[in-house]
Amino acid sequence: MYANSSPVSSSQTDIHEHLFALVDKHARTQFHKPIMSYNAEAFDNSMAAWAKAGSPPLILDAGCGVGLSTLHLATRYPDHFVIGVDQSADRLSRNTLWPGKLPENCMTIRADLVDYWRLMQAANVRLARHYILYPNPWPKIGQLARRWHGHAVFPTIISLGGELECRSNWRVYIAEFAAALGRLTGRTIHCESYVAASPITPFEEKYTASGHDLWRCHAFLEQSIHPDGN
Repeated sequence: MYANSSPVSSSQTDIHEHLFALVDKHARTQFHKPIMSYNAEAFDNSMAAWAKAGSPPLILDAGCGVGLSTLHLATRYPDHFVIGVDQSADRLSRNTLWPGKLPENCMTIRADLVDYWRLMQAANVRLARHYILYPNPWPKIGQLARRWHGHAVFPTIISLGGELECRSNWRVYIAEFAAALGRLTGRTIHCESYVAASPITPFEEKYTASGHDLWRCHAFLEQSIHPDGN
């Protein structure tokens, strides 16, 4: 792994001034984008695999990339079932070096997370753990709505409950994520520094090797938050 990654560059140095207005808008309005058929099929296949495994506590590795984090999480939580979701068939098809036998309590699947999250909510799926690791930061000031916490699907993400963790090498992203999460839950959620002693994603490994500061937001979601704000 080459230690040649540049830190995130942005003219935005703190939480976006329009974050709360955007989060509030999404919390009080329904998101009506049609579900694509291939995402519904992927969701059904993943739910069938989970059921076949006996429906143990469920972990979602959202935006899993090549699936290395999915394997790590499955090994770390052998009594859970881990679903890794990524929209790129190319990333999911890449060979991932893994020592020893692959864990059997996991799977990766290609789907658009916007649809997949909403399908989970519609099926009343509750997560034990939910990881959003190193998402695209969309660092330009005008790209707030492209970040997950600024997207219309964010209330749906929160409604899935469980132990939610988001990591990034851009402090602003995690500060915003924590603030948006706090806005929806009415709780104080912190942005905290994070040291990856044993990196579980290629990005985490590369950022660590490149000397980047890492950040995370970690919260236990006990109550469902629905897009209608109730």
